Amino acid sequence: MNKKNRHAGSDFDELLEEEGILEEVEARALKRAFALGVHDLMIKQRLTKAEMASRMATSRAAVNRLLDGENTSVTLGTLNRAAKALGRKVRIDLVSA
Repeated sequence: MNKKNRHAGSDFDELLEEEGILEEVEARALKRAFALGVHDLMIKQRLTKAEMASRMATSRAAVNRLLDGENTSVTLGTLNRAAKALGRKVRIDLVSA
């Protein structure tokens, strides 16, 4: 039996698009990268989650959501407050697809 692989020769983005999950995967990847960056800066600055929450004027639960790479529902306001608390800024670019 000689079945042709329908994904042979396609790239990963095309596969994800075919499966209808490209946007979700990209959103999770961006959030995970942001969460890891925040976590790394917190370690470098020796900040606890409680101290980070205080700097952001929010709860520790909100910081936990921010650091959760799977949670893509964090708002731009929260991202900005986190960046400011770490002495950074958030930059968002529109790029061609």
